[in-house]
Amino acid sequence: MNKFWIILWHTYFTKLRSKSFIITTLITAFIVFGLTNIETIINTVSQNDQKETIVVIDDTGELLDLYKQQVDLVNDELVLKRVDLSEQVAEEKVINGEYTGFLQLSYDQEGLPEATFKAMTVTDSEVYSQLQQALQTLKVSIATEQLGITSKQLETLFSPVVFERVALEDNAKTEEELNQARGLVYVLLFVIYMAVIMYASMIAMEVATEKSSRVMEILISSVSPVKQMFGKILGIGLLSLTQFAVILLVGYSSLKQNMNALGGGGISDVFGFDSLPISTFIYAIIFFMLGYFLFATLAAFLGSLVSRIEDVQQMITPMTLLIVGAFIIAMFGLSKPDSTFITITSFIPFFTPMIMFLRVGMLNIPVWEIGIGIGLLVLTITLLAIFGANVYRGGVLMYGKSSSFKDIMKAIQLSKSK
Repeated sequence: MNKFWIILWHTYFTKLRSKSFIITTLITAFIVFGLTNIETIINTVSQNDQKETIVVIDDTGELLDLYKQQVDLVNDELVLKRVDLSEQVAEEKVINGEYTGFLQLSYDQEGLPEATFKAMTVTDSEVYSQLQQALQTLKVSIATEQLGITSKQLETLFSPVVFERVALEDNAKTEEELNQARGLVYVLLFVIYMAVIMYASMIAMEVATEKSSRVMEILISSVSPVKQMFGKILGIGLLSLTQFAVILLVGYSSLKQNMNALGGGGISDVFGFDSLPISTFIYAIIFFMLGYFLFATLAAFLGSLVSRIEDVQQMITPMTLLIVGAFIIAMFGLSKPDSTFITITSFIPFFTPMIMFLRVGMLNIPVWEIGIGIGLLVLTITLLAIFGANVYRGGVLMYGKSSSFKDIMKAIQLSKSK
């Protein structure tokens, strides 16, 4: 057992001290810090921006004041400046960079406002949309006045209809709870997806690297393949937890600091975590760990079949496609978690970590279904570990180009001869 712990901690500390791990962790933490402070960053940068000025030629002589009121409701940073210029002179001032653009207001044949907006480019869709929205509101206001419709009647006309959805199933989630669960499930599905993709590949690369240096021939003679394989799996598993802990700590601290500065509530209040059952988080941990062990075991023995690092990605491509497939199905299931297709795929072991967790987070499914899903997953991991140990033992002694899954049978035969 001492040899198992030696391999585990050696794998962990070797990767922990590597430049690639440190750089990746720092970059990811920096990105998380930036995303959690995005509003502060935008506000800081925007303070240095000059207000955009639009010159207005009002052919009607009466629309601009009313139009300004509507624009201020949409964007009070946008400056409208009345000018008494010809259209050609206004265009020249825009071309020379004196103004952002110019707007020409007029009436159509029905006496309703219309406008033409000219700028150097039409790529700034935000300003254009704001000006259009303000003009649309003004047009509705003038049109209703012409038709003799009061503001109260207009408010009644445009008020949203009452359309309430009620679930008849016992203990069914409300619409608000379902939206909160959907957001949390999406985040955790993405975490599971990224973790499996990153760290399962890392295990395969670790095995292939040691094998290419011929260290395997020494290790395999003194340590059983099962201890060696799971030592690496758990070592990189601890590494992933370390990296996630750093990233989550940075993200949590940054969010908490921003919320305290803005006088907001706690993180659970903002994201709605307080209304979600604790069982959702427990299942998230369970399916995350089982999914990791499933694909990590698969990656370990696939990595043992290659002798060159360059062949690793080719060998683990089918595994990667399984993970991508599970993630795509899960994204479909976010809108239809109770569909028959989602229910069936949740019991397929390679899809279970994502799909079953999706159903657990968004639906009230029987405990026996969750138990069957977890049981099948554990059984698959066990069978894969036994099969993988045999492949691993023979695979680490195979050298030469490996590009076919026929090498699995060759590895098993080599393992039996030892």
